[in-house]
Amino acid sequence: MSLYIGREASKLWKRVCSETTTEINLLAENWKYILGGLIFQYIHGLAARGVHYLHRPGPSLQDAGFFLLPELGSDKAYISETVFTSIFLSFVLWTFHPFIFKTKKIFTVLIWCRVLAFLVACQFLRIITFYSTQLPGPNYHCREGSKLATLPRPNSVLEVFLINFPRGVLYGCGDLIFSSHMIFSLVFVWTYHKYGTRRFIKQCAWLAVIAQSFLIVASRKHYTVDVIVAWYTVNLVVFFIDKKLPELADRTSAALLLPLSKDSKTKEENHKLLNDNSGDPADWRPRTQINGKIMEDGNAVHVEAAMNGV
Repeated sequence: MSLYIGREASKLWKRVCSETTTEINLLAENWKYILGGLIFQYIHGLAARGVHYLHRPGPSLQDAGFFLLPELGSDKAYISETVFTSIFLSFVLWTFHPFIFKTKKIFTVLIWCRVLAFLVACQFLRIITFYSTQLPGPNYHCREGSKLATLPRPNSVLEVFLINFPRGVLYGCGDLIFSSHMIFSLVFVWTYHKYGTRRFIKQCAWLAVIAQSFLIVASRKHYTVDVIVAWYTVNLVVFFIDKKLPELADRTSAALLLPLSKDSKTKEENHKLLNDNSGDPADWRPRTQINGKIMEDGNAVHVEAAMNGV
């Protein structure tokens, strides 16, 4: 038993090392895109903080969702954040699953380059939208009489550029159209829908986003229009940008991304660990499919001749 556990641990360690080597090579080629996407996340947060200075509390606007959905109350507002956090963390963990599990379809670096491209495009449109027109926030801390509804005049320029996380994110006002929570959730679920392998998880993910849409309105964090605009804007942006971006590299070609080694056995082991193939190089030979059965190329002619009575 201990010998079996030792072998599995050794295989897991080799798999992690091989995947890490591959991802480091990809990161060396694509670090500019990753860094640019992360910097824009700060710019987006800075823009949301800036519009908070412009926010003026007032009576909530007439909203169909407010009439149809009962108000959860400030004591139950955490439900919406819990659903969002579950979607967020689940997606992040899934993007790193190639380091552990044998069934791999994505490269972590490449999938995050794609995701950040979607987020940047959507957040750029969001910044333009909520700076165009400032609406009175419907959230509890954004209403008239709340000390958090407006930000005091900054004492220095540095104070403007310092984002108080997570307080500045959770208690922002004015950045309404369209919902940032919906941007992240829709981008994550859309990406898993395309590159994920579990149909049941895909269905649950879409149901979670739908539930989150209702919870956002019920917790009065956004108006209904903020959620509706996010649904069609994010999906359209992701659809068109996805068409422009090159398709993700196939994992079957992962061995090409590994560093060159003089030891051919090491190459074969890395190829096997990355793609979960058999250790026998003969299993990598091209094969031909005949009547639903896969045959090796070398035997395909003889089998076809025998089936035709020659």
